[in-house]
Amino acid sequence: MKEYHSNESESKKKLKKRGIFSRVLRLFAQATLLSVLLLFAVLLVFRWVPLPTSSFIYKQNSLAANAPEIYEKAAYQWVDWEKIPPHLALAVVAAEDQRFPNHWGIDTIELKKALAQNSRGKSAPRGASTITQQTAKNLFLWNQRSYIRKLIEAGLGVSLEIAWPKKRILEVYLNIAQFGDAIFGVKEASHLLFDKKVQDLSMEESAMLAAVLPKPAISNVNDPSPALVKRQKWILKQMKQLGGTDYIRKL
Repeated sequence: MKEYHSNESESKKKLKKRGIFSRVLRLFAQATLLSVLLLFAVLLVFRWVPLPTSSFIYKQNSLAANAPEIYEKAAYQWVDWEKIPPHLALAVVAAEDQRFPNHWGIDTIELKKALAQNSRGKSAPRGASTITQQTAKNLFLWNQRSYIRKLIEAGLGVSLEIAWPKKRILEVYLNIAQFGDAIFGVKEASHLLFDKKVQDLSMEESAMLAAVLPKPAISNVNDPSPALVKRQKWILKQMKQLGGTDYIRKL
């Protein structure tokens, strides 16, 4: 009789554990679905509305607020696509992601190259972030490298590709990318670095802006290093090889 009650008790415990596990799993699924729906709601709003900030701009302003003697407040103003010269958009695509018009947020060709190079370990780790992924990172994430961040970045990148057209992704990227120490977006970059309106930038100036993107905080467009000038010339060459601004007008 005791053995019967013991078996019955064990069965009840197992059923209780299964019930708890099922509830936790259901809550996790509901939270995940809610998060995805919220993300797409935000993305749909900002498909048309200018973005007031980004995670990188917010962080810069937080640093400036806490230590104004060390950090500057972010210089940032939105500019619409129609005022961005096509050769500036082309320069950034040529520099950062030449297959941008054709992929769905993840460039599998560059990803395979990066994985092969990183597995050999003979040089500094190489990334394979597309413009879409960089937009997702600048909007929502943080700068420190990690596999977790890269995984989230890839997922957000695919979400951007679903919610926004290519032209909108590039427009947002050009507005929130960092071009100098505390300088965000092409409007402020053209004003503070070249004393020009963004629509008046030359092709050479556009290529120089694109050249600083890998290391914007330590690059100086007004006193460029030999490496920066070399990269500018490479970008200008790539712009021609892509077929000029027609490459951008097809977006």
